[in-house]
Amino acid sequence: MKPGSIAIVGAAETDEVGKLPNHSQIHLHVEAARNAMRDAQLDVGDIDGIAGAGASIEVAWHLGIKPTYVDTTAVGGTSFLLHVRHAAAAITAGHAKTVLITHGESGRSRNGVPGRAPDASGPSGQYEAPYGVFGPPSMFTVPVLRFLKDRGLTQDHLAEVAVAQRRWSSQVPRAMMRDLITVEDVYASRMIAYPFHILEVCLVTDGGGALIVTSAERAKDFPTKPVYLLGSGESMETPIVSQMDDFATSGGFTRSSNSAWTESGLSPKDIDHLMVYDAFAHLPLYGLEDLGFVGKGESGDFVAEGHTSPGGKLPMNTNGGGLSYTHSGMYGMYAIQESVRQLRGEAAAQVPNVKTSFVQGVGGMFMAAGSLVLANEQP
Repeated sequence: MKPGSIAIVGAAETDEVGKLPNHSQIHLHVEAARNAMRDAQLDVGDIDGIAGAGASIEVAWHLGIKPTYVDTTAVGGTSFLLHVRHAAAAITAGHAKTVLITHGESGRSRNGVPGRAPDASGPSGQYEAPYGVFGPPSMFTVPVLRFLKDRGLTQDHLAEVAVAQRRWSSQVPRAMMRDLITVEDVYASRMIAYPFHILEVCLVTDGGGALIVTSAERAKDFPTKPVYLLGSGESMETPIVSQMDDFATSGGFTRSSNSAWTESGLSPKDIDHLMVYDAFAHLPLYGLEDLGFVGKGESGDFVAEGHTSPGGKLPMNTNGGGLSYTHSGMYGMYAIQESVRQLRGEAAAQVPNVKTSFVQGVGGMFMAAGSLVLANEQP
């Protein structure tokens, strides 16, 4: 793919995010899709590609779309970054002209969400669950403690991530958590699984979002300011967190971001805005280091000194992230949405002069990774 040859021309979330007990999961998908189509001034007949984390066939049926390209890739919360990458490849190959990517998740209300029992025969069921490691809070404690020790960081550094992101969400009316907090507030909040307090753990919400991707040649036909894809990457590491090659770094982050840097021709110094999937407070620290924005062991002080906060030199997670904005279970869609808003100049907490944005996603417990380099100008 030539950098800048693919554009996002439609982007929208559901009317609300947060607590939506009257919305089924498919309702959230469809509402987000219709909002994105309205944003791009398209109707159902204009869409010939559909993508979603396992739900795309049902969404297409509900909307009446007859696609020539279908992507049901489901690798956790980073799925939507991979959908953008795959849509770019499909459009370049001529398999589709206009791809709709949707997400809808009743993560809090569990409306229309099928029940699922733990897989006792799978790797996690055999090799982690017997030792009491079950569910994201306990699973993510395995790498974070090694990361803090190896990098010479403290729990204060972990708490500073939550504090910094609340500075952003305090400016975002749609954010679920808007009150400013301190490191002391984080320590005073309920312990979930050492070292994570509840303020260092993602929200549990309902919501959704959708994107419309097409060729840059067609971007001028749409009313929205196009957001161009300059580079992308995807990778994976391990289905179970205990088998990471190195607990203090994400191989998936490193490989997917290296692909995105190479394809785009850019480097960290060229990026104005950063979104790093933050299901837990340690993930932005990994992202800063593994993506090359700071050196090993420098991420904690970088955040604590205010560089990622409003007015800082690298605005990060400017909607408040999964810790304070919303987190329905798979957060990657919301990270892309915020990057698009910033590049369009439409964000609630708008950063001045944003021309480039990097989005880093994680799926599972460092299971999969996706990276996007986005810009509001073609190279």
